[in-house]
Amino acid sequence: MNLSQLKESVVSIINNTNTKSFKLQAICDLLKKEISYYDWVGFYFKNGDKRELKLAEFAGEPTEHTIIPFGKGICGQVAISNQNFVVPDVAAQDNYISCGWKVKSEIVIPIFVNQENIGQIDIDSHTVNPFTKNDEELLEFVCEKVAQIL
Repeated sequence: MNLSQLKESVVSIINNTNTKSFKLQAICDLLKKEISYYDWVGFYFKNGDKRELKLAEFAGEPTEHTIIPFGKGICGQVAISNQNFVVPDVAAQDNYISCGWKVKSEIVIPIFVNQENIGQIDIDSHTVNPFTKNDEELLEFVCEKVAQIL
């Protein structure tokens, strides 16, 4: 993973003149393509005034989890905790929503606009324990940049 190149690519996507949806999809596609153990990359956002998240753009296999209640699963927990959540092995998590038998680990990073958690980026991997501090740093950067267009 070349952090500086990936960050430059994210900035380039954010700065282009396309729609917000196009930019989010381009980021998902970039991350999934460039990082071998990112098998599913997606954005979830707060669904209006409801205490739930709604799936937005993603890259990877379709998921049935298009709506996630706050508190449920890793994404739902991040919606409440406002903290990064790295799960090295999803089999060890009691409050995990299975997205398929292939998923072995997950990382979720919240997106803040005006100090409010309005969504998150969610990454699933088919590899146990692949995520490092570099992943957290990259995904926090992505979330900061995405917050600028929301």
